[in-house]
Amino acid sequence: MAYRPDDEALGFLITDAARLLRAEFDRVIAAESLGITPGEARALSHVARAWPVRQAVLAERMGVEAMTLSSYLDRLEEQGLVVREPDPTDRRAKLVTMTEAADEVLLRIRSVGEAVRKEVEADIPPADWANFLTTLKRLRANLWEKRQETTRARSAA
Repeated sequence: MAYRPDDEALGFLITDAARLLRAEFDRVIAAESLGITPGEARALSHVARAWPVRQAVLAERMGVEAMTLSSYLDRLEEQGLVVREPDPTDRRAKLVTMTEAADEVLLRIRSVGEAVRKEVEADIPPADWANFLTTLKRLRANLWEKRQETTRARSAA
């Protein structure tokens, strides 16, 4: 009999949940007629979370190829929602920042995100939801620390 992985393993659960959540978010964003695509909405949200941010760092955080992000940013820049400027510490890099015009779009994106979240958590008791979020934050912090340790070890070698 061929080996079958455990469908309930942490990696599969997180990946499946993230993929399904993203698909639902994308579906609702597309239906909202915001004037931007779901990918552009995600890019704008990530810029809002971390700006100013180097374009390469933004692509890594989003888990997309640099060219994909560049296309999103081209369209967001054309609409006056973001600006790309040379990084003063590295002229090869570009820093991405938001414009004031992005605020209105981001509020609408947030509203969509809240609506999707309410649907997802509808049958989960509030205490369970709060514990779930706390656990996810701890998991993220643990993984981030592990990544930092690995980076430090490589630098020392």
